[in-house]
Amino acid sequence: MAKRSAPEVNAGSMADIAFLLLIFFLVTTTIEVDSGINSKLPPDEPPKDDVRIKQRNIFLVELNKNNQMLVEGDLMEIKDLKAAALKFIDNGGGQSAEGERCDYCSGERNPESSDHPTKAIISITHSRATDYETFITVYDQLVSAYSELREKLAQKLYNRSFKEMEATYDDSKSSEFKSEKLKDKIENIKKKYPRIISKAEPI
Repeated sequence: MAKRSAPEVNAGSMADIAFLLLIFFLVTTTIEVDSGINSKLPPDEPPKDDVRIKQRNIFLVELNKNNQMLVEGDLMEIKDLKAAALKFIDNGGGQSAEGERCDYCSGERNPESSDHPTKAIISITHSRATDYETFITVYDQLVSAYSELREKLAQKLYNRSFKEMEATYDDSKSSEFKSEKLKDKIENIKKKYPRIISKAEPI
């Protein structure tokens, strides 16, 4: 009796199927990208004059290799940083660069703290061994302090949310899209509370 041969499987199209699957997964898969910290670099211009900064206008935040945070030389929990930054920025203890007192500040006007929000500088230094997550958390607390102050001032001056104003300005469906009037209001808030955070080189 003759042996029956096993039927052959046509595998000629397997390569095409694998190639199509590969393209499918490449097109549909989303890759998470760490966008980093959103901040603008200052223009590369030499200073016109020698700028002298008073020590009381600098709020020094240090992160050591053990991820401990020192504020003005004293140990502080990260959860308390925002309140300390708010107190420093909004102090209004002196005058602005134009010689004006801060009439919108609600701080204690402590003569040993910052003179004006436009002069208040927050400086962050960190060790090369500091965890990235710790640095980001600290930076986020400082940015949040500025955001809170801008929100409060926007409500006081314009009875509007600062975040809503920015979103409306960028919304192409809004009647105030790229409105010069709205832009002036946003710039006014930013000018009164400029976000001055200096990130020093790691040590």
